[in-house]
Amino acid sequence: MADARLFHWEYRPEQPPPEAFRIEGGRPLAGTVHVSGAKNAALKLLAAATLTGERCRFENVPEIEDVRVMVGVLTDLGVVVDHPAEGVYEVAAGDVDWLFIPLEAAAKMRASFILLGPLLSRFGQVIISNPGGDRIGRRPVNLHVDAMRALGARIEYRNGYYFAQAPGRLRGSEVTFPQVTVMGTENAMLAATLAEGHTVIRPAAQEPEIDDLIAFLCKMGAQVRRTSPDTIEVDGRRRLRGANHVVVPDRIETATFLIAAAVTGGRLTLENAPCDHVAALVEVFGSMGVPVACGPRSIEIDATGLRPGDLRASDVETAPYPGLATDIQPPLCVLLTQAAGTSRVHEAVFEDRIEWLSELRKLGARIDIEDAHHASIHGPARLHGAEATIGDLRAGASLILAALAADGPSLIHGAHHVQRGYENIDRKFQQLGASITRSADAA
Repeated sequence: MADARLFHWEYRPEQPPPEAFRIEGGRPLAGTVHVSGAKNAALKLLAAATLTGERCRFENVPEIEDVRVMVGVLTDLGVVVDHPAEGVYEVAAGDVDWLFIPLEAAAKMRASFILLGPLLSRFGQVIISNPGGDRIGRRPVNLHVDAMRALGARIEYRNGYYFAQAPGRLRGSEVTFPQVTVMGTENAMLAATLAEGHTVIRPAAQEPEIDDLIAFLCKMGAQVRRTSPDTIEVDGRRRLRGANHVVVPDRIETATFLIAAAVTGGRLTLENAPCDHVAALVEVFGSMGVPVACGPRSIEIDATGLRPGDLRASDVETAPYPGLATDIQPPLCVLLTQAAGTSRVHEAVFEDRIEWLSELRKLGARIDIEDAHHASIHGPARLHGAEATIGDLRAGASLILAALAADGPSLIHGAHHVQRGYENIDRKFQQLGASITRSADAA
């Protein structure tokens, strides 16, 4: 294969100027929120569309920066991507010109690495950069690479790129991960759909976004099934067809707005929000005394009767689904600042994810960061307006929640992090009565 240094990535989106959120806190939120499509499903579905040359159509796709980056990467590969309406994308991967995912794409979005499996399986080769993404600790891709090798791929690493080849077709095999990996499960599953023979993936991640991907692959004619909670089996096919699909709701956005209502003493109805997708958070709410009512596709939360100190402290630990999602931990920490007593947080998935709590302390939170995985939160704390800086996507949304609950004005730098994963988050909060605006960041 050619050296990666010979390639040039043409996709160069104009970088928007830095922005900040200006927030006047102390207003209870009220109203109805329609939850957008899941970022972590949409990106994988767009990648899955490269498994066929026929057109695939997706609805309920969130209009976020990560989706725009993925579309740019696909377009640069030679894939035709149309955007006929808001939230609707059509993908036709009849011809792929480059089979090269450059450093610029990987640095912007770690999820670009999900293209390894489908491109390798369909076209027999791909050059892909080591990925970037949020700075929340090590997230090595060696598990993805090992899965491809288990399916018969030859992969070399040099000059910061993985050079992957599949002589003939990939071959079905046992793919055994040393620990649960969400994107590793997805990459192995996508690669196995066009492999020759039978593949067993275990332990397979159990997130709703993975089952959504399975549903789409089956519409394409793939033979993929979850045979037990932690096992996915795939019978490879020679070709797949195009299909239409509606992206599953974003459970992390669901959790963010539920916590926003609780921490501001508000009352919200969330539409397009399956309660079972956030069951672990609802369980924590029960232990803390936050009232939540679940419907078939909606959730209601009424925290208007809660007063400072009414909430009970709770010890929480993140875990792979169906446990408490690591992406829900940061906003949940904001709510724990309002609980009476000491809450202990164990971030068991990513190291360094709790470093952002030092920014939350600027708003008056009383927190002891014990090490890379543990923190103690003492409450109830009276939050006050302050100036803080967003370091990653979920920490950014969490600082917004803290500022909404605080007394006085706050200036939160680094709005671009939040735009990566939340669709019109400031507009949605404005519609619920929040005082939040986005402006040029002079910092």
